[in-house]
Amino acid sequence: MVQILIVDDHPLFREALRGAVSAVLDGAEVEEADGIEAACRVLERQRNLDLALLDLGMPGVSGFEGLVALRNRFPRVPVVIVSALDDPRVMEEAIRLGAAGFVPKTIDRPLLAQALQTVLHGEVYLPAAGPRAGTAREDGLAARLAELTPQQLRVLQMIRQGLLNKQIAHELKIGETTVKAHVSEVLRKLKVVSRTQAVIETAKLDLPALMARGPKAEGG
Repeated sequence: MVQILIVDDHPLFREALRGAVSAVLDGAEVEEADGIEAACRVLERQRNLDLALLDLGMPGVSGFEGLVALRNRFPRVPVVIVSALDDPRVMEEAIRLGAAGFVPKTIDRPLLAQALQTVLHGEVYLPAAGPRAGTAREDGLAARLAELTPQQLRVLQMIRQGLLNKQIAHELKIGETTVKAHVSEVLRKLKVVSRTQAVIETAKLDLPALMARGPKAEGG
């Protein structure tokens, strides 16, 4: 049974989000908290929670303080930001600080289902950049992904899952220096300058499917 925590100071919104979560995740157990302190109490009591949905703007917390507090105290629990803001800079900062996803408060149920399933499977979810989600841009990104070797795709997948270089080295049974070289090549080929940008750029693509199709041959 999936266990979800909703953290929001507005009772009506919590009720609406609870209904939406229950509708898209059959049998989900939903807990509620009206602030960060209450959320921490729930997380201390319910050690098996799978995911937290956190309102970005609540009384008593400024900016990303709530996200940082939850990530520091409960790093095992993925936190998805739920916000009325749709500024890409806000989304990027949220991901940089450890959020596992970002969804607008106006999200419809099919997209909410997609977001929750994405995060529950260890991936990062971000909303489309706008109407039609920029098809040409995604095509260009897919072409850049095709330049990655199988090992570089594996490294990218683990970056998206939030693993550090040391953890990636352990998972792939290679040296940390080799991982750093692969990360540099991934960023160069994707034409991004940071791991956070790589996560954001590829968040809407089905990377496991691309890996299954088999990219270009291994090259170093």
